[in-house]
Amino acid sequence: MRFLSEAESAALVDEQLAYTAVRAALVAAVDERAEVFPAVLAHGSDPRNRFTVKSAASADLAGLKVGSYWPAGEPRHNSIVLLFDQDTGRIAAVVEAGVVNAYRTAAADAVAADALSRPDSATLAVFGTGHQALYECAALARVRPISSILVVARSPERGEQFLARLDAKGLRATVTSAREACGAADIVVTATTSTAPLFDAAWVRPGTHVASMGSDAHGKQELPLALLATARLYCDLPSQSLRIGELQHVAGLVEAGTAHVTALGAVLTGRAEGRRSPEDITVFDSSGIALQDLFIADALLRVG
Repeated sequence: MRFLSEAESAALVDEQLAYTAVRAALVAAVDERAEVFPAVLAHGSDPRNRFTVKSAASADLAGLKVGSYWPAGEPRHNSIVLLFDQDTGRIAAVVEAGVVNAYRTAAADAVAADALSRPDSATLAVFGTGHQALYECAALARVRPISSILVVARSPERGEQFLARLDAKGLRATVTSAREACGAADIVVTATTSTAPLFDAAWVRPGTHVASMGSDAHGKQELPLALLATARLYCDLPSQSLRIGELQHVAGLVEAGTAHVTALGAVLTGRAEGRRSPEDITVFDSSGIALQDLFIADALLRVG
């Protein structure tokens, strides 16, 4: 059995490796030979300590990822990926992937922005200043000519701390209000644990691409329903997104046939339309699928 420690996987991963692996995983998600199984949402002995088990199989890989969030822990977020030996059923590889998971999550939004946002998108608005937000900004700046980042923070102190972290990455940013950020942005990314919309749909201008990555459980919500009801909707996996992702809030509309959700992999393979005009508002719901974890773990094992 192969083992990659947290230190080893963190040293091997970068934005390019993550982008390539996650893009391949999103394409695999629409392959009839692949299957993503329902996520198991659970908690530790203390119900405040949460973990999720996500599993999948593709034509070549099978396994699972356990992602945990222990609010009082350090670090608070952890992940571990297990890959099966498909001949014996034993575990062939174990990859500790705390840092890797942040790259993997950001890479999904980068792949979506590359496929759905306007090529000239230069202004990025990011809601959230926590663990994931920095990775989101760095990944998106690789696929679009981002020259300005507008940060929406819960407090001025958090905002200023986040600006310093962005500056260390060579990314220019300012703290602003939600309304100002949405009104100026070409791309909006939400990276929060919110259970209510973060902004008004009317603040989003035509042509904007919006990515929600914080909604990964029942009851979470970052985007206004009015936006979801009128935008072109995309996600990593419709069955999961409509159950625990941001698009759970339009599941009834989809069932009624008044809203339509497209898997991003279908756009990447040319089976479905992406952006049709510069005026389209596109939404990508990134609930996070196990195929992304399997593919990035495999990529790390190949270079490690």
